[in-house]
Amino acid sequence: MNPKKYFSLLLLTVGFYSSGQTKQWTLEECVRYALENNISIRQSDLDAQTARIDKKDAFGNFLPSASASASHSWNIGLNQDITTGLLQNQTIQFTSAGASVGIDIYKGLQNLNTLRKANLSIVAAKYQLQKMKDDISLNVADAYLQVLFNKENLKVQNEQLAIDNKQLSRTQELVNAGNLPKGDLLDVKATIASDNQKVITAENALLISKLSLAQLLQLDSFDKFDVADANEFQMDQSILSENPTTIYEKAKQERMELKIAQTNLEIAEKNVSIARGAYQPTLQGFYNFNSRVSYADIALRDNVTGAIIGTQSPPKFMDQFNDNKGQSFGAQLNIPIFNGFSVRNNVERNKVSLEKSKIALEQQELDLERNVYTAFTDAKGALKSYESAVEALDARTQSYNYSKDKFEVGLMNAFELSQSQTLLANAQSEVIRTKYDYIFKTKILEFYFGIPIIKN
Repeated sequence: MNPKKYFSLLLLTVGFYSSGQTKQWTLEECVRYALENNISIRQSDLDAQTARIDKKDAFGNFLPSASASASHSWNIGLNQDITTGLLQNQTIQFTSAGASVGIDIYKGLQNLNTLRKANLSIVAAKYQLQKMKDDISLNVADAYLQVLFNKENLKVQNEQLAIDNKQLSRTQELVNAGNLPKGDLLDVKATIASDNQKVITAENALLISKLSLAQLLQLDSFDKFDVADANEFQMDQSILSENPTTIYEKAKQERMELKIAQTNLEIAEKNVSIARGAYQPTLQGFYNFNSRVSYADIALRDNVTGAIIGTQSPPKFMDQFNDNKGQSFGAQLNIPIFNGFSVRNNVERNKVSLEKSKIALEQQELDLERNVYTAFTDAKGALKSYESAVEALDARTQSYNYSKDKFEVGLMNAFELSQSQTLLANAQSEVIRTKYDYIFKTKILEFYFGIPIIKN
């Protein structure tokens, strides 16, 4: 391993084990913190907000559209005199203004179906957000239980090391008394060295599992992070009393994957309806208003000679605006006749998507059924493995006590006793492993049955 990685691991280890004020996190605290801070959940929440914005767009299609415009221009140079019709150098200003309003009267029900689709998209986004929360909760529970397993496994390895250290003292006494050969003392020392390696391995496994859980929680600091003891977890077998068919039927009502697939199917149906709406005529109502005003100096001429004797101001702004205003309103009917098969192809394309959504729903139902039955079988198997591990530990404990008695009277050497101790430690670790494996698998089964990881 790279020396830098060793140094980083050392710093993290010091941070974990030197802090006297380490916070003890419960599973509920871990799950709630993850649900509030996880990046994936925050992204899903933004998707839900986007869906709500899309609904506003769909609702806006029912509202009339309105626009207004205005312009002002200067024409400088050779222009036509508005009184004589003669071309002459002068400056003329023009002002125009207008407004228009339009509204869809009928659009093949596309606006209505678009609004219904937007409502379904909001529901799908909520289901997706809840599914993300469910997945994060399970991942946190798995990582949390892994930390607990490594903590208990470290205790086992430390206890084994303590036993072997006591055995070293006892063996030293027996060797000094001449009851055991010196080779047995060397065997015990070798066993202690092996135990130290196992303790280091267990410490590293615990550290890595804590880091994994802390990263899953998106914690900014790792130095004071630890989990509480396993008092809240019991070997509950009540969920196994349920029939897997009953669990599956409950899961069909509770699990988000199925609800998402069903909602996506309904969205696909709306897409087909929207596409078909393009076959139908559209009717739009409109209203337009416009007016204009012009400015130019009007020459005053002598009635006899025609000479310019002065200027007069143009008509007032509002007088011109009122005199020149115009209005139009009516309805426009558009009937699609031929558009290069684009509408038909769009309908066919959405029909294909609809069939895919139906297949996806069927697949989700099959996957859910398989997952429920697999989870039920795994939980039962985990319980049997735990029970077998407990029986094996009981037998290994009796065997070790017997071996220790034989060692005390010189009927067994230190190497054989070390082998018995190793088997006992392995049996203890296996009980811990199968215990937490069973707890996690029952959590999965309870999840399918609608029992959350934490109570709301």
